[in-house]
Amino acid sequence: MRRDQWQIRSSQLGGEATVVAYGHYGKPFIVFPSERGSPWDFENNGMIGAVADLIEAGRVKLYAVSSHDAASWSNSSIDLESRAQIHLDYESWILDDVVPAIWNDCDGLVDIGLTGASMGAFHALNFALRHAEKFDTALCMSGNYDSSSWHGWGEREMHAYFTNPHDYVPNLGGAHLDWLRSRVHLVLVAGQGQWEDTTGALDSTRYIGGLLRDRDMHCKVDLWGYDVPHDWPSWRRQFAHHLPRLI
Repeated sequence: MRRDQWQIRSSQLGGEATVVAYGHYGKPFIVFPSERGSPWDFENNGMIGAVADLIEAGRVKLYAVSSHDAASWSNSSIDLESRAQIHLDYESWILDDVVPAIWNDCDGLVDIGLTGASMGAFHALNFALRHAEKFDTALCMSGNYDSSSWHGWGEREMHAYFTNPHDYVPNLGGAHLDWLRSRVHLVLVAGQGQWEDTTGALDSTRYIGGLLRDRDMHCKVDLWGYDVPHDWPSWRRQFAHHLPRLI
């Protein structure tokens, strides 16, 4: 399997950040790590191995990126609006630096898929809905899509609103919603076992999935059994099950 490691400079993040690329051909997917995770987490937890046949067959290329959650959403020392503003620096890095690097690697301006588990799922959904001009698919596993529930405090202003799916999805409408319907295919997956309730992932998946389907978005909600916890073994099975259907 082809495996490359890139260091991509970001003026927004104040230095270089890592991308680990897997595969030689196929549909590109950005892989977001779980909360405060590293770009090696998918590989180290068997997620790359779970879909190695797809990578080797040239059906998919995966680009695992660094996180910035420690400075933004996980930083409980600052208010939610400030966390959202810092998150936008990370968003700029993905859009302005990572996406062009992927296009260069793929020899063209191709549509990119997104995936991740836990907070990585939040990023995958958020990027797909906010930037559907670049991203056409999101496979989201065990996500809590309400940033205000993460021990948030302080005034919630414009930046917090527009980066929180629980806030902005209920107000999607008009021509913009029509465009999203034509562009984006979403798959939201969660188990019903241990930690899926305490993390808020199960309730949030049901809630945001219902809102999206009520708006006729292409959104599949797949709830696994009561023996499926919020953990890597579950996500390996879910990733291997759903990814072939999206490429």
